[in-house]
Amino acid sequence: MRRVLTTLMILLVVLVAGLSALVLLVNPNDFRAYMVRQVEARSGYQLNLDGPLRWHVWPQLSILSGRMSLTAPGASQPLVSADNMRLDVALIPLFSHQLQVDQVMLKGAVIQLTPQTEAVRKDDAPVAPRENTLPDEPSDTGWSFDIGKLKVADSVLVFQHEDDEQVTVRNINLNMEQDANHVATVELSGRVNRDQRDLTLSLNASVNASDYPHRLTADIQQLNWQLSGADLPAKGITGQGSLQAVWREEHKQLELDNLNLQANDSILKGQASVSLAEKPKWVLNLQFDTLNLENLLAMPAVAASGDDVSQNAQSQARQARPVISSNLDQPDYNGLRGFTADIQLKANSVRWRGIDFTDVSSQMFNHNGLLTISELSGKMGAGHLSLPGTLDVRNDSPAAVFQPRLDNVEIGTILKAFNYPISLTGQLSLAGDFSGTKIDADAFRREWQGQAHVEMKDTRMEGLNFQQLVQQAVERSSNVKAQENYDSATRLDSFTSDLTLNNGQLSLDGMQGTSAMLSLTGEGALDLVKETADTRFNVRVLSGWQGEGKLIDFLKETPIPLSVYGKWQSLNYSLQVDQIMRKHLQDEAKRRLNDWADRNKDSQTGKDVKKLLDKL
Repeated sequence: MRRVLTTLMILLVVLVAGLSALVLLVNPNDFRAYMVRQVEARSGYQLNLDGPLRWHVWPQLSILSGRMSLTAPGASQPLVSADNMRLDVALIPLFSHQLQVDQVMLKGAVIQLTPQTEAVRKDDAPVAPRENTLPDEPSDTGWSFDIGKLKVADSVLVFQHEDDEQVTVRNINLNMEQDANHVATVELSGRVNRDQRDLTLSLNASVNASDYPHRLTADIQQLNWQLSGADLPAKGITGQGSLQAVWREEHKQLELDNLNLQANDSILKGQASVSLAEKPKWVLNLQFDTLNLENLLAMPAVAASGDDVSQNAQSQARQARPVISSNLDQPDYNGLRGFTADIQLKANSVRWRGIDFTDVSSQMFNHNGLLTISELSGKMGAGHLSLPGTLDVRNDSPAAVFQPRLDNVEIGTILKAFNYPISLTGQLSLAGDFSGTKIDADAFRREWQGQAHVEMKDTRMEGLNFQQLVQQAVERSSNVKAQENYDSATRLDSFTSDLTLNNGQLSLDGMQGTSAMLSLTGEGALDLVKETADTRFNVRVLSGWQGEGKLIDFLKETPIPLSVYGKWQSLNYSLQVDQIMRKHLQDEAKRRLNDWADRNKDSQTGKDVKKLLDKL
């Protein structure tokens, strides 16, 4: 035991003596010029080190510097700047005049990826077909230089593409370690706060930089993020996933493959690419197993039933994003002007505004502000809907044109989703053409125009029973009796109408409805903003009468005028049964007197009655 301790003490003394001798005999400032030359020779970047270099022995042999900066050729601002830098070096190579940097650590660094920090090629500079990206051979007369690890702590990244707004990533922590083949393992975390939104993200990845800067590949095995703040769901958006990324420098192209991302309860797979030209070009091919927009978007408040938890959550007040003063004069959807995109989307299930869609498919193409939606279709319950159209924002005022096609879609679900207080259910089929400026539910109510043909089956309108209204009015005006009916809704097997929308005014023309109980025709108008109705019907009650008779036959064949008007939630009605019954009695009296006059046409009394009837 004593020999072991003695040996350890000797080794410790030798180590301390060696380190002390190294500190005394080797001046770290001898490396300054060499490091600057090597950085410039291998990358063209200018390394600037302020202040003297000094040794740091424990717990790792390191060289400490003062303020440092790294600037691209011709750039007006440094790409990287930090108040201090630490270089962890290997001990043994120093004795043979080699500087082997095991790790570079920057603390409190500012990394700027902006147009001002990009390299500027000189006009007379030769253009090589391909730059050499492999490490240079060590010089026989100088020092060798190699970096295996990079660590960045508590730093800031500023990103800006051309004239776009700057994005600042704070609290950056990076650990990177690369092997001899320039394959690196990366651990990165950071935080972005912008427009009252907060994004926290972290990732673990494997990066292959053997062909950098021409090609850079990354296999991101684990990506985590959390987004919260204004115009987002109350619980924010939390997600994770994995993907593979490839950057091609010559084409300025970023490719994303094997996307497998999850955001709350939505799951995304697919591929994407973007070419960063003057106007970027996107190509997206995405598939969603589940897409729940209610948990991703701050949906407007809708009427919620007591047992509808998701819609109750929607109705909660949310913090709104601030309006940026520089965007006040920008037209809606102005961002579509700055890029082109070819987008294919498919989803097994989508939930939006309380509506569940299945087998959703979309094909869209944006060309610098002209968005063409050639396909946007899906199933809604037992029905199917399609919504192709265009959105043109190339001029000062956006112009949207859509051709909706609905087939056997439940209208009650749609009315509830968009908060229309109309108690109507049934299977809706619609074919129309509509146009407007802003794609928004409230704008559709107020500012859109269009026409459509509507067909509905198995409809039920709560609150007013047309058959019951007519029969009760007839009972009060005559001795005719009707069967008891306690239903408070009007039912129709089929209903058709042509509608016209003009800035909130919805006209209904050529209304026709039939069922086993009644038949109706009519026309009218709805005010979508004030939520009022003014409709006029001619109703024939075909069944539900007690007994038989000429009066009942007359009522079955005679349309009864019925007006329905007022607020949707408290409709009023007006019937003209008395006038119909009075006219019927008059016509019946005339008919009987005319028959009597015909039978007594030879008598003076008969002739007088005939003359009187002719005057009436």
